[in-house]
Amino acid sequence: MNDLHQNINAHPTVQIANYKIVETLYAGSRTLVYRAIRTKDRLPVVIKLLKNEYPTFSELVQFRNQYTITKNLSQPGIIQTYSLEPYQNGYALVMEDFGGISLKEWTSKGGNLLSLREFLEVALALCNILDILYRERIIHKDIKPSNILINPETKQVKLSDFSIASLLPRESQTIINPNILEGTLAYLSPEQTGRMNRGIDYRTDFYSLGVTFYELL
Repeated sequence: MNDLHQNINAHPTVQIANYKIVETLYAGSRTLVYRAIRTKDRLPVVIKLLKNEYPTFSELVQFRNQYTITKNLSQPGIIQTYSLEPYQNGYALVMEDFGGISLKEWTSKGGNLLSLREFLEVALALCNILDILYRERIIHKDIKPSNILINPETKQVKLSDFSIASLLPRESQTIINPNILEGTLAYLSPEQTGRMNRGIDYRTDFYSLGVTFYELL
């Protein structure tokens, strides 16, 4: 969920059955993200939609991929996915709302620079999250501050946006390099660029995490 919690001063006009839209969190070139309330039980949620009225096949696949990989991944450090629901010509991805904003947004605000102690706490939480992904044989492939959410009050950290993540088959430790560039260039590991004769494994996320740590420090 790229730059998931970037605040947008706009009045939401979208209508989604069984949900009451509260505010717009992010309006990007490809996706829209809203904070909402599920009407049947008043549960706070975050809803991600495709901005394109007629989504491409690739966009639909990424949406389903995020849901498929995370729907059974019930871990405290990973944004929980509740449902993937039909919406117009695409889907609405419904996720938990724990009151977080992106780490990129949090650190860009005046006075919110992480102290060394806070950085170490965030770093430890992220290392534990990547350990979970390693054990679940999941490669995120887009680790960066805008995909890391932090609750400004509790400092709880969670990882989001599994739209290009891969699930390693049991019989393989790596996946073949893609023919197209996936992820965010500044955080990509060398093998993820497709320009090395090497498959992608869990270490690609460690590389991106290292870049993220460097940026935060």
